[in-house]
Amino acid sequence: MAENSSNSIKTFWAELPKADEDFLGSIRDWKNIQIAIDEETIWLKGFTDEQAASSEIQQLPNFILYELRDGLLFRKDTLVPSKKMRTALLWTPIDKALKLTFPISNNNFFGISEKIEVKLKPSEEEQPAMALLCSISEIKEVIVTIPKFKLEKLSWIVINDKALFMGTPLLSFPGKTFWLKDDHLLPTGFDFEFKNLSSLLQIKYNECNEDWLLWSENEIVLNIKKEDFRKLSVSSFRLTEKSKEWS
Repeated sequence: MAENSSNSIKTFWAELPKADEDFLGSIRDWKNIQIAIDEETIWLKGFTDEQAASSEIQQLPNFILYELRDGLLFRKDTLVPSKKMRTALLWTPIDKALKLTFPISNNNFFGISEKIEVKLKPSEEEQPAMALLCSISEIKEVIVTIPKFKLEKLSWIVINDKALFMGTPLLSFPGKTFWLKDDHLLPTGFDFEFKNLSSLLQIKYNECNEDWLLWSENEIVLNIKKEDFRKLSVSSFRLTEKSKEWS
């Protein structure tokens, strides 16, 4: 007899104390998740297998993941049930149930009058590098030898003693690379802890899309006017060098 394929589909539930609700911001953009509140406990359901095994879930404090079988809740990979499935819960999509807030402080947000306390964390998703920040002193002997057709695909700007290049393909210079998310330039290998903050920050601080927001790994951000970028060429690089020597 053929095995019933529906038996292999796992249904996951989870619970955590209501006091830890703020930690759920890291999974708020998982729109398949449903959430309900029962006194001092938050219940969640609808996780996929990949989400149930994800690092986002494993990092949540006081978070208990269950597998639902025949109306009973089993802790993941256990054979003995922990409790019965809760009934009469009012379920709501997680992205509608959780409200994001923006705590304000006054430090480290260069070029913008307020600081949004956001965090960057290592990302498991690979993103193509779209910008490169490197020391001018380390590249000035090499850049003048690069063919014109490689330079003209890029634009650039000077930030103190560094050059920020944008475009593809990037030159193979030593430095820090960044990927583009909305108008945020994030260090490659990193993303916002709360992924949906990207568009919210964009609306709040760059509504007219006039700037690039350049982030460092320690959450310092610099806003750079898009119109200040110029096309890269050997002559523009040499002129910039000269102007820095005269200043």
